[in-house]
Amino acid sequence: MKRPPIRILDVGGTPSEIGAAHGAAYADEIQTYMNARVGLVMSGLWSGGPLSRGDVLDIAESMLPAHELFDVGVHEEMLSMAAAAGITPAEAVVVGGFTDFVDTVRAVVGGPMPESVIEDDCTAMIIPDGRTADGGIYGQTWDMHDDATDHVLLLRVHPDDAPAALVFTTTGCVGQIGMNSEGVCVGINNLVGIDGTRGVNWTSVVRGMLKTTTAAEARDVLLGADLAGAHNFLIFDRHGDGFNVEAMPSARPLEALDAYPIVHTNHTLYPEAQKMQAPKAPGLMDSSAARLETATKLLAEGDIDVERVFDVTRDPEAICQVPAEPYHIESSGAAVMRPSTGDFWACWGQPRHNDYLHVSFEPLSPPRVVSPGGLS
Repeated sequence: MKRPPIRILDVGGTPSEIGAAHGAAYADEIQTYMNARVGLVMSGLWSGGPLSRGDVLDIAESMLPAHELFDVGVHEEMLSMAAAAGITPAEAVVVGGFTDFVDTVRAVVGGPMPESVIEDDCTAMIIPDGRTADGGIYGQTWDMHDDATDHVLLLRVHPDDAPAALVFTTTGCVGQIGMNSEGVCVGINNLVGIDGTRGVNWTSVVRGMLKTTTAAEARDVLLGADLAGAHNFLIFDRHGDGFNVEAMPSARPLEALDAYPIVHTNHTLYPEAQKMQAPKAPGLMDSSAARLETATKLLAEGDIDVERVFDVTRDPEAICQVPAEPYHIESSGAAVMRPSTGDFWACWGQPRHNDYLHVSFEPLSPPRVVSPGGLS
């Protein structure tokens, strides 16, 4: 289905003001999305066993201290968003970091890994400076159960205490993929871990990393975080420095960018992380392997420009996913960034059916004014 350009929320100010604007603009949508996510955990389909709503939220509430300890400002933004949207802080933990939260729940509940676990399946890539004419490129799809697509949002934030940032996310979530005005890019692939903790969700970690000025600083923020669950993080900056980190709560093998593109999907590649990876359903493992192989081949030779990265995200054979039984996973959106020039492109929905929008850092309206749907 052809979708309009990605929605944009322009907002600036203190963390509390940014969160309150987010929550107020999308309160009904955040409540709907949150209740769906809490219901999934209650069902046991993602979490190893049925739970009451109270038990789900007790686990989420026990993670709040780790969020505050990681970054007070990001924590304040999340709490203000929750208050304005009419949800509790614990509910904000669930809707804002679901895939890490279920890693934590599985660790608390115990028992076998449910075969029904379906988590986001993104294809991400860093293209080094030497393979491009205009500067290195970061790009990825963001794939999830197709009920998430309607909630995709771009935050254009101008915080008082941090660099401006363009943040691809969903309503009720502080951030998932982004680039700041210092030229630091952060992206992710989900991993499924067996070592979840009552730590900080990956979404807050992304926003904390986007407060830095170099890829090395962002890497160090990640390495020092008390992570709740498993994600692969890709980091790139305007100087051409980049890293790939398979970040499990108890293991974080790291690869530095060299002359070849880094491509990553949704399974671990390093022995330290493989020990902590939960079993994946055969169909999902086959998808991850096929997307890794396809993207690697598509980027293997020649100069790479932004249009070529767009085309990789649009690949109909493996990478641009269309929802189908039994998993209903689709490419809910995509982002492509060139940190050396500050260029950012975002797509809402499947890239092969929808257009990328070039988004600038300059808001359409002064900070603290909300402009949902505004275009750059």
